[in-house]
Amino acid sequence: MPNVSTTALPNGLPLHRVALEGARSVTVLVAFDAGARTERPEENGMAHFLEHLVFKGGEKFPTYRDVNETAERMGAQLNAYTSHDLVAFHITARAEAALEAADLLSDFVGRPHIDAEELDRERGVVIQEIARANDQPAAMAEHLIDEAAMGDHPLGRPVLGPEEHLRTFTREGIVAFRERRWAGARGGAFVVGNLDAVPSNGALDELFSRFPDLPEPEAYEPAPGFEPATLVQERDSNQSHLRISYRPDVNVGDQRARAALGVYATLLGGSMGSRLFDEIREQRGLAYQVYAFDHAFADVPVLQLSAGLESGKCVEAFERMTEIVDELRRDGPNEAEVERARAYAAGRLVLAFENTNAVARYAAGQAIVRDESIDPDGAIAAIDAVTFDEVADAARRISTERAVACVGPHTADEFTG
Repeated sequence: MPNVSTTALPNGLPLHRVALEGARSVTVLVAFDAGARTERPEENGMAHFLEHLVFKGGEKFPTYRDVNETAERMGAQLNAYTSHDLVAFHITARAEAALEAADLLSDFVGRPHIDAEELDRERGVVIQEIARANDQPAAMAEHLIDEAAMGDHPLGRPVLGPEEHLRTFTREGIVAFRERRWAGARGGAFVVGNLDAVPSNGALDELFSRFPDLPEPEAYEPAPGFEPATLVQERDSNQSHLRISYRPDVNVGDQRARAALGVYATLLGGSMGSRLFDEIREQRGLAYQVYAFDHAFADVPVLQLSAGLESGKCVEAFERMTEIVDELRRDGPNEAEVERARAYAAGRLVLAFENTNAVARYAAGQAIVRDESIDPDGAIAAIDAVTFDEVADAARRISTERAVACVGPHTADEFTG
């Protein structure tokens, strides 16, 4: 059982300590409800761009070299991510370096310079990142399926944003976004792993008090209703990248319902024993890669099916993949596959939670996106407790309508069946 404790800092930032017995490392992570879904239309891409800029240095570690070399000297891995839900910064180090890691992270993330000269230099780097994504068919298929499922809503826009936005962002606009969204009340700091070297004298609290006390931001725009579209980016290629998105009728505020949906997604396409893998790949040989996964935003669930395959087999695969979803909705799963999927989903989570970084990411989502318990054992227990009837009910709750996206030599009317 992990030992979980939370301290409320004066700046409104909750500080969560999650002690994991047997760990030799520690992950320090700080995150805010400031992902792409919180951007205004003209700001699309700003949350991710800001993530890049803070790495250029803070007060104690004033340059990107200071930041990078300090992390390397303590043998630590330093990184960040921006999703639609969150922006997060994290460092994983040996347990003995926990306080040093927190000192580094809280400095450049809590007190960033956001230097105008560095901004212009990094602008070109992120524009190259966007261009690279646009050149990758699989990445473009992900962008297209978000748009097909969510339309012109922040959840339907790419996290990286368009190049034309990056060219217009100013330092003043970026600082304003940070001051509007990076409030302690909508964020959290997480210290996860072996905490033996973390002092109890308030030193950790003092480090995370470097973040400014900002007013709580306005609520994000609620998720849109489901008005699915079919979007195709035609490319003259031998390979196609197919995405299909459904809207499950599942209460995302109910952990047990989410767990049942997760087991359903596993038996559908989350393992080598799943229906999609067995039939689409093994029996029919239609695709090398085929899978399904579920995701729950703060207010809406998503079930996505994906395949990368030879273009000549794409339409046949699409038809059979959607038929399998229909069959599960109509006839339900069988007892054996539910039992197997439940065991696999729980085991996969147990293995993931051997990593302190994975636990920290899970905790951030639970605390900031869902306002739920951050105990990782609770997530495993929720999957173990899922019943056959709950999974069968989840199968029935998958929408009959679906959004479709494809990159390859196709037209939209090929996917209307």
